[in-house]
Amino acid sequence: MKKVKYLILGAGPSALSFAHRLLEHGEDSFLLLEKEKEGGGLCRSIEIDGSPLDIGGGHFLDIRKKEVLRLLFKFMPEEEWNLFDRISTIKVKNNEIDYPFESSIWQLPIEEQEEYLYSIARAGCNLGLPMPEKFKEWIYWKLGDKIAEDYMIPYNNKVQSIDLDRLGTYWLYKLPNVSFKETLSSCLNKKQCGTIPAHAQFLYPKKYGYGEVWRRMSENLDNRIITNTTINKIDFDELIVNDSFKGEIIINTIPWTEFKTRIGMPDQVIKLINDLEYSSIDVTYYDENEQTNAHWTYIPDERISHHRILYRHNFCSNSRGYWTETNSKRSVLLDLKWKYTNKYAYPLNTIAKPESISKILEWSKSKNVVGLGRWGEWEHMNSDVAVEKGIQLADKIYL
Repeated sequence: MKKVKYLILGAGPSALSFAHRLLEHGEDSFLLLEKEKEGGGLCRSIEIDGSPLDIGGGHFLDIRKKEVLRLLFKFMPEEEWNLFDRISTIKVKNNEIDYPFESSIWQLPIEEQEEYLYSIARAGCNLGLPMPEKFKEWIYWKLGDKIAEDYMIPYNNKVQSIDLDRLGTYWLYKLPNVSFKETLSSCLNKKQCGTIPAHAQFLYPKKYGYGEVWRRMSENLDNRIITNTTINKIDFDELIVNDSFKGEIIINTIPWTEFKTRIGMPDQVIKLINDLEYSSIDVTYYDENEQTNAHWTYIPDERISHHRILYRHNFCSNSRGYWTETNSKRSVLLDLKWKYTNKYAYPLNTIAKPESISKILEWSKSKNVVGLGRWGEWEHMNSDVAVEKGIQLADKIYL
């Protein structure tokens, strides 16, 4: 039986950051268990057609969290990254405009600008109506019927691929918040106004895929990480995993639904876990270049299976081609060079999820099992946020 103080399940960004922060605090009694052959989780990269490709979809490093950058630059120094000003677009009907939509209406023909502005002016939030609790109703209330029906509803139909009325509104703070006044101002002044979206500036490795920094972090852990180890069994009473590893505290960063055997977990907690939902995403590679300067493009047209295109040749040096992201429920069989399915891509923000995950985490914490990261906390977070969560948890323990 291998015994450590901290037994860490998974080796994605949050787990790796937690582990390295422990080392910075002088703690080395820990072990990471990872089912894949290397760490990185959804941020792993492989070589396709002579260049790196990120198998979990589009992942980029936002520059705003300085403590996150400090940690990651220890393994991949700043001079090994390229800095980009984000260029992302939305293809809607016969037009392509910049993201976010509300700040880029001015790029459309004048008659369409008028229609969108009139629609936004009549949105419930601008008429003083109470905020709805269901996702689809919230979209109409916040953005008006035209943006809702031309962009947000069809796009989310594709990404989520569930009945949108089953989604809550608690997570919508992540969306750009552009007021009607700012939308009108952007049309009059022909420039974007309002909140700057995440990754307005981002870093991407000069010579590698995004997975390189996580690979290096994994290698630097030496024998403190064990790969090719699927976690099937957890004993919450004894804090033993797979009958072989024991921790004083377990840090769980893998999906709660992956445990096939859960000793000591009450039936009501198991039911809450079984009610958690997620989406799967297929990443598909195409070897031709598109004529665009965008880094990625959102595709709301429901007649097209994929919802996003990432133009590799515009952010990955000396590469060509692009890849698409498609909800696996919408994926079509094509004779292509390469496709990868991410079973666990996005936690779904169903109405009941906050209460369910709160009860799961409260119970597990009482057993000295702590949820961390996208899947441990069942929350869609970018990699920089996952790193920050890992740092904060280690600091909370030692500071």
